[in-house]
Amino acid sequence: MARTSYLFTSESVSEGHPDKVCDRVSDAVVDLFLSKDPVARVACETLSTTNQLVLAGEIRVAAEIDNDEIESVARDVVKNIGYEQEGFHWQKLNFLNLLHEQSKDIAAGVDEGTGTFKEEGAGDQGIMFGFACDETPELMPAPITYSHQILKRMAQLRKDGTRPEFEPDAKSQVTLKYENGVPVGVTSVVVSTQHKEGVSLDAIRELVRPVVQEVLPEGWFPPEDEFYVNPTGIFVIGGPDGDAGLTGRKIIVDTYGGAAPHGGGAFSGKDPTKVDRSAAYVCRYLAKNVVAAGLAKRCTIQVSYAIGVAKPLSVYVNLHGTGEVDEALLEQKLPEMVDLTPRGIRTHLGLNKPIYERTSAYGHFGRTPDADGGFSWERTDLVEGLKSLA
Repeated sequence: MARTSYLFTSESVSEGHPDKVCDRVSDAVVDLFLSKDPVARVACETLSTTNQLVLAGEIRVAAEIDNDEIESVARDVVKNIGYEQEGFHWQKLNFLNLLHEQSKDIAAGVDEGTGTFKEEGAGDQGIMFGFACDETPELMPAPITYSHQILKRMAQLRKDGTRPEFEPDAKSQVTLKYENGVPVGVTSVVVSTQHKEGVSLDAIRELVRPVVQEVLPEGWFPPEDEFYVNPTGIFVIGGPDGDAGLTGRKIIVDTYGGAAPHGGGAFSGKDPTKVDRSAAYVCRYLAKNVVAAGLAKRCTIQVSYAIGVAKPLSVYVNLHGTGEVDEALLEQKLPEMVDLTPRGIRTHLGLNKPIYERTSAYGHFGRTPDADGGFSWERTDLVEGLKSLA
């Protein structure tokens, strides 16, 4: 019998976390290349440490993009995040670009008309998951939603000058109590935020408090002894100066906060031919539409691919005992509604656009679709068709 009463915790990290600095630089590079060539191939990894930023990976583009342009994009990212510190400064950091041409062996499996299979195939083998639930208006798990919102609000207050005491690096963690499978309250909150030197722990605690109160539902603020702010007592040295960062190390933060499976592949730095990214997006899109259509309270979808092969090897749907329709029927109908080949996904969701830098912090899911096609996987335009299956 499934448990219905329990505690569950998720964490988020801010745009100034060293790993998120790297995710954003990598996605800004993806956007740069796609802005010049919509079918560019990019797999960009970034390393950050004390006043160092290093790019590596594979690219292919039918346009002239020189190192100065890439470097300018990377420095602009660091500047926008807000790093003008002695140990990490957008102007003073050393920049090294080690990006090189994409492997011809990989290209042969992906390009249409090449390789063993002549259709445009998946860029790698792998499994991808999507998830949705009815815990929040965004159809996301509540713990990760609140964790993101706390840090996003703190970043807004820092950038608009309301809270100059805050610095860019921060983490949050929210623990919710569930009764009968429904979140009923918050039992603890942890917020660690880098801050200006000389600001006391008590002062930081009282600056964080109203942000948490604003984000959480009324009456859900945790007991005082379960409200943790900068538990180490001081957090002045942060960002890449305090801890090295790498692209793709916050994949649970990027998705569902641990409330749903993750296939293991990171998103940031990858163009949409990489199914690690595009197939995870379409799985979220399908799962969200299933829940939005009232066919289930919770929905997990998995797809799998082989490198160089266009069609998915499997489609799996789990409604966690909350469904109003047979899961096997959805496994049959969903691929009829959306072409799940790599090309089909990109076409349906309009992914060959420079829309990725904005995804790099505060979650790839549970966001509002943008007019220019950003977060297109958050649309609910399949709802009417799905309702007919009930």
